Amino acid sequence: MPLELRAKGLGYLVSILSVGLLGAVAWSSAARDPLLLACLVLGMIMAIVGMGLRWAASVREARKN
Repeated sequence: MPLELRAKGLGYLVSILSVGLLGAVAWSSAARDPLLLACLVLGMIMAIVGMGLRWAASVREARKN
């Protein structure tokens, strides 16, 4: 695997971990309101899925080249 692709993967992993950390901090406040909690959970899921899709696109593009 090329170094550039590894660096992108590491960057996405760091971003995923930061989403988890920020979500953990916000959890106690959001847990008081079901709508806020749902928004927090959905936002975290969407961010992680988005990063996974960008990673998959990077891998696919690297295989093309």
